[in-house]
Amino acid sequence: MSGHLYGIGVGPGDPELLTIKAAKILGSVDVILAASSTKNDDSMALDIARPHLRPDARVVRLGFPMSRDEGTLQAAWEENARLVMAELDAGHDAAFLTLGDPLLYSTFAYLLRTLRRLDPGRAATVVPGITSFQAAAAATETVLAEGSQNLLILPGIRDAGELRRNLDGADNAVILKAYTNFSAIREELRTLPTRPHCVFASKMGMKEQFITRSLDEAPDNPTYLSLMLLTGNEPR
Repeated sequence: MSGHLYGIGVGPGDPELLTIKAAKILGSVDVILAASSTKNDDSMALDIARPHLRPDARVVRLGFPMSRDEGTLQAAWEENARLVMAELDAGHDAAFLTLGDPLLYSTFAYLLRTLRRLDPGRAATVVPGITSFQAAAAATETVLAEGSQNLLILPGIRDAGELRRNLDGADNAVILKAYTNFSAIREELRTLPTRPHCVFASKMGMKEQFITRSLDEAPDNPTYLSLMLLTGNEPR
């Protein structure tokens, strides 16, 4: 009998922020699928999930290249999808770990799409996870949306000019991956006619967690796990 694939959101960094369902699945599956760069075996998602794993669970690391070349990426997705299929065909239940939520800027989304193309009938379950921006909002008591307000989620990899155009139609916004163009984003925000209330946060739920409400106190070169909350609501 073929094994079952689970896409598990392990949350932003605190092992206690996994859902009960995620913890139960991690404590029962045979194989843990941990994505990492092809340059090293580091996996923050695996570190977060480790307290919930079976002692005898086997970890399979899936290497993904840090590249924007479409052909290189597609080859990597297909190779890793076939590795996952081999584990499932051997009858092993497997959990693919992902930071935050499996379907929000996640490697699991690409893997799942590739699996669906190669084998449309493959059994899979997605278990949602708490996102870093939800954790940052909770830590700072920042209301993300209320009443008729909208909430815009943006990747920081967009250029600052496009960011400004997007913010024009948003009551409140979240900028994920704020590390790439942070200096330009910060300068653009300073020029807005009405400056939003801002929270900068990095490495939520980890020992190195950092939060500030001041753009001036944010580091010039933030880490990969950085985000911003921009709201028109008065801070609590």
